Amino acid sequence: MAVASKKIPAPDEVRIKTALLSVSDKTGVIELAKALNEKGIRLVSTGGTHKAISAAGLPVSDVSELTGFPEIMDGRVKTLHPNVHGGLLAIRDDAEHTAAMNEHGIAAIDLAVINLYPFEEVRAAGGDYPTTVENIDIGGPAMIRASAKNHAYVTIVTDPADYPQLLEEIASGTTRYAFRQKMAAKAYARTAAYDAAISNWFAEVLDTPMPRHRVIGGVLRQEMRYGENPHQKAGFYVTGDKRPGVATASLLQGKQLSYNNINDTDAAFELVAEFLPEKAPACAIIKHANPCGVATAPTLAEAYRRALACDSTSAFGGIIAVNQELDAETAEEIVKLFTEVIIAPAVSEEARLIIARKPNLRLLAAGGLPDPRAPGLSAKTVAGGLLVQTRDHGMVEDLELKVVTKRAPTVQELEDMKFAFKVAKHVKSNAVVYAKDGQTAGIGAGQMSRVDSARIAAIKAEDAAKALGLAAPLTRGSAVASEAFLPFADGLLSAIAAGATAVIQPGGSMRDDEVIAAANEHDVAMVFTGMRHFRH
Repeated sequence: MAVASKKIPAPDEVRIKTALLSVSDKTGVIELAKALNEKGIRLVSTGGTHKAISAAGLPVSDVSELTGFPEIMDGRVKTLHPNVHGGLLAIRDDAEHTAAMNEHGIAAIDLAVINLYPFEEVRAAGGDYPTTVENIDIGGPAMIRASAKNHAYVTIVTDPADYPQLLEEIASGTTRYAFRQKMAAKAYARTAAYDAAISNWFAEVLDTPMPRHRVIGGVLRQEMRYGENPHQKAGFYVTGDKRPGVATASLLQGKQLSYNNINDTDAAFELVAEFLPEKAPACAIIKHANPCGVATAPTLAEAYRRALACDSTSAFGGIIAVNQELDAETAEEIVKLFTEVIIAPAVSEEARLIIARKPNLRLLAAGGLPDPRAPGLSAKTVAGGLLVQTRDHGMVEDLELKVVTKRAPTVQELEDMKFAFKVAKHVKSNAVVYAKDGQTAGIGAGQMSRVDSARIAAIKAEDAAKALGLAAPLTRGSAVASEAFLPFADGLLSAIAAGATAVIQPGGSMRDDEVIAAANEHDVAMVFTGMRHFRH
């Protein structure tokens, strides 16, 4: 049942007489307390915040003086008291509220500066269960929500980044309604994200990937000029997940990444991470979230050259990801072509100097590679809902491959099959990928018909062969991968016509026997993985 409104108009300006400061993040709080004290504002504080302000030589009351009750239970109970919440929630112009304040000796609190126990940081650092639970803040969110609800009279500030604006606001000793309203909105967003982090942690530790209620929270990292298109607004929110990638990387040079840059850079880095750096250097080139070339080689520079050779036309203006430290030789190769973004686990000083010749080229150092086997979630919005699934962390090395044809693949064919299947996992469905000797030969992405994907990939390979002056496209003698089962033999026959001699696919079609028979007829080796990699 809804609670009836008091219908009392909010005053535009409210004078700040008493401020409650209770912060886990002490950034800027001493400077703020000094400024408030200079304005003649009474300071009340809790625990460590009280100690820090007092140590700075500023007059400050402990919250226990407000409540008449000591802090107990290791600080778990200190602000959950009517003298605190009454001071925050009282409607100043309401006779009944004023009478209650007078009767119970409750003083008004006009400004609350509060931030929360570092739950997200403790979780990200891998804190054990008891430590993580202990960093679930109770009093902080309660005070924030109370202050934000009563923003008609109370100013709530939850982010140290807003302290300068607060000080500007109270230059005359008051805050305006518009500012209080804005801060209240930020406060509720903060507590919502905080509770989302806690609920998602519980879902993780209790192995409940699809809980009854799912909330995904984030902090605005960057407000963008526009989204996928200039008429769309966009922002980049970070969740606190420490998985190495575009959200955690350091931008070493270049302007801020755009919406499309971030989307494509994430796709590139997740793909290149499939190839372990200790096995071989690898490079992936991405355009519109699809790979246009992927390769491994004895050196990183050679891996880049081989990846570029797959489709040098599409690579123009693309995203480049490598699985090892970016070195000078590779950097020299990359700057020959217009590129939007480079992302690497690390960047040598020599490579940085070379990339600096292209000041608009964005260079990211991620500090490591994401673990392709690590669990996690992915989400996308639909009208009226949110689709959430666990991350596709299936790895072809972990699968039991089943040879279904008369001829088994050679050792080289098997390696090319695995390589192609890894890449196909990161290509929009329907996906067909040809690979030979650790290099993509042709990639067909996102077609409504799988046979069309096979044909487009073959055409790409022919175009690349002409550009490189090769006698024949690299699809001759290649392995071909399909990220989902081949529903008919026609897709296989297109791949065979392009020169493929080995095929890897999940299997599971009603016409598997027909497809296997076609492979046997053409002496093509085929293996089933039993795992598909749809990507939409």
